[in-house]
Amino acid sequence: MAGNGDIQWSFSQVKGTLDDEITEADIISCVEFNHDGNLLATVKLSVPRRGEYNVYSTFQSHEPEFDYLKSLEIEEKINKIRWLKRKNPAHFLLSTNDKTIKLWKVSERDKRIDGYNLKDESGHPKDPLSITSLRVPTVRPMELMVEASPRRIFANAHTYHINSISVNSDQETYLSADDLRINLWHLEITDQSFNIVDIKPTNMEELTEVITAAEFHPSQCNTFVYSSSKGTIRLCDMRAAALCDQHAKLFEEPEDPTNRSFFSEIISSISDVKFSNNGRYIISRDYLSVKVWDLNMDTKPIECFHVHEYLRSKLCSLYENDCIFDKFECCWNGTDGYIMTGSYNNFFRVFDRHTKRDVTLEASKEIAKPKTVLKPRKVCTGGKRKKDEISVDCLDFGRKILHTATVLATTDQRSALRCTGDMCECHFKKCHRCKTSFFPSCSSMTSSFSGRRRALEQASRTPNKLVHKMSRQHYAVYFCCNLQRKTKPFLLYACHKTPFYKEGKKKS
Repeated sequence: MAGNGDIQWSFSQVKGTLDDEITEADIISCVEFNHDGNLLATVKLSVPRRGEYNVYSTFQSHEPEFDYLKSLEIEEKINKIRWLKRKNPAHFLLSTNDKTIKLWKVSERDKRIDGYNLKDESGHPKDPLSITSLRVPTVRPMELMVEASPRRIFANAHTYHINSISVNSDQETYLSADDLRINLWHLEITDQSFNIVDIKPTNMEELTEVITAAEFHPSQCNTFVYSSSKGTIRLCDMRAAALCDQHAKLFEEPEDPTNRSFFSEIISSISDVKFSNNGRYIISRDYLSVKVWDLNMDTKPIECFHVHEYLRSKLCSLYENDCIFDKFECCWNGTDGYIMTGSYNNFFRVFDRHTKRDVTLEASKEIAKPKTVLKPRKVCTGGKRKKDEISVDCLDFGRKILHTATVLATTDQRSALRCTGDMCECHFKKCHRCKTSFFPSCSSMTSSFSGRRRALEQASRTPNKLVHKMSRQHYAVYFCCNLQRKTKPFLLYACHKTPFYKEGKKKS
């Protein structure tokens, strides 16, 4: 953290090569952390969090299909990934393309069974007549293997393209949403789902809005929200009725007549909606802003952060090149004090809800030196511009950050001790200087090494990480920033161009 209280972001690592010529198949369309923060899932890779990121396992989730009835090609591109909470040594995650949802099990195997009676060493069955004696099979150690296997396939339930999946807090059910319907699934039942929202009109010519995103409440298993292209958010309670066509609350901000234009309906469409970690607030992302809603007040948002208001004068050209239809995601940090979302020209914005400060940073692939601090950027709309400023006319709309995700780090206190010496020293200095602001037990903290170490271990329980994915530049960018401790963060770049490996790839 800088002396003025601003957060510093620095480059940490590059995975792969940042080639300019990338095919469509190399693009990562989704990133998602698991609940304990140890694994990061993308379309092509999943990496354990150990300071630096290495490929943990790679598997093909979906294959391209063709709907012969409708003469439509179903891409293998993954739209969403959601992790289930870990209950055993294996990891489980849901992945979906436009039509099919799959439940995957990712597990490690470092032992094998040797000495079968009815199988030879290669696994082929033996002739029973050739067996002259019986032996007890034994368990022998082997080189660690990471395997991914599909446990459930949920298909044939959506007529339109799936845009959202969300796991319920009961960890037994989940919802999936397409443009007009939301279905409720049980993780153990693949051939049946329950339709809980249906906004399809009898006459499709009367269609005025579509569903854009849906998510379950983080702790109330009966509550979920979904957003629409008309800029509304509906809160539904499944205890009220089996079919939640009648919402419990409607969050909608009245439109300012002075800002009414041809593009008003397009830019008001909500592209993402997320519950806060404590379940009290909701953030929604439209084309130009991020809004924070209180569940107890549905008349207007309590906070509104403008992401790129300078583009309002460029809406006509953005409409012509279809950029106005881009769907940006947004995310909370672990303490719900910061909000992050992407923009154009490789820019991403971080908003501090408490101080109302914001910072614009550029995720540039030109930076290759580790621990290089990113400098804040500013977009000017006219006149002379300073050294670190960029004119709005020079923005590259082909480079954009669309996908974001956050994660809380593990509660294992030893994770803080995995830092390098320089990083720990940064923690110690910041603990000693900022203990009053950021550590609850600051009164017991001393200048001794043991006191600083206790404060460091306490702070390590709630670090946060933020992940961004850049679409058109075809490489993923993982921004890892400890917003809770206000210490110097990391920045990790990972290339989209990650090769496929077969199932059972040995762990490197």
